[in-house]
Amino acid sequence: MATAVSFASKSEILSLLRSLLRTARTFSDYNIREYAKRRTIDGFCENRQLSDPSSIASAFSNGKSQLEVAKRQAIVYSLYAPKSKSVMEIKRK
Repeated sequence: MATAVSFASKSEILSLLRSLLRTARTFSDYNIREYAKRRTIDGFCENRQLSDPSSIASAFSNGKSQLEVAKRQAIVYSLYAPKSKSVMEIKRK
């Protein structure tokens, strides 16, 4: 029974990671998109070694709230997206 509970929470955590990375891809600005992606990966790497259930729950709820903030910010940034692409996004011939 304990493995089923830990498996469900692990899948929820991985789902949160995928959702944060998916939301990061929606930013139109290259710098913000890369920052959101890097911040997500760094945050999950920092919390990888957590073993206390209360600290895991706290980190998970913090991640969910960050996901909601990122979704709102993606909408705001899409309204005021720059007209030109970043130098990093221009393809060379």
